[in-house]
Amino acid sequence: MRPPQEFLDYRRFSKPQNFGEIQQRVSYNLPYFQANYIAIVLLLSVYALVTNALLLFVLGFTGFGIYFISKLKGRDLELPIGRLTTSQLYTGLAVIAVPLGFLASPISTMMWLIGTSAVTVLSHASLMEKPIETVFEESV
Repeated sequence: MRPPQEFLDYRRFSKPQNFGEIQQRVSYNLPYFQANYIAIVLLLSVYALVTNALLLFVLGFTGFGIYFISKLKGRDLELPIGRLTTSQLYTGLAVIAVPLGFLASPISTMMWLIGTSAVTVLSHASLMEKPIETVFEESV
């Protein structure tokens, strides 16, 4: 991961002159700042989950339900009102989680995440100039 002083060096931000320069900058900056871009996408993912409380609840509920059912290790769940098999528990979990999952709009959240990540990463990659050292390396 590149240090923030290098990643956010405002003196190296400039408007590219043409599309060829954008391509050169993006092809250089994407691998060079790859870890920083991954961190940005992860932070945007966390932000998307935190701001979509229902989706966060559905993911937590489903994860906890699967964990709880797997802890039974194939045994039936004994309740005062009866016995539930693991297949009934998984079916019940799906009956609750799937409609809630549709209400939580995971597809629009993913589309927002893809769009925001692409705009953020590609904007930075296209506006950040290559270091001066690389210009001399290319001419040799």
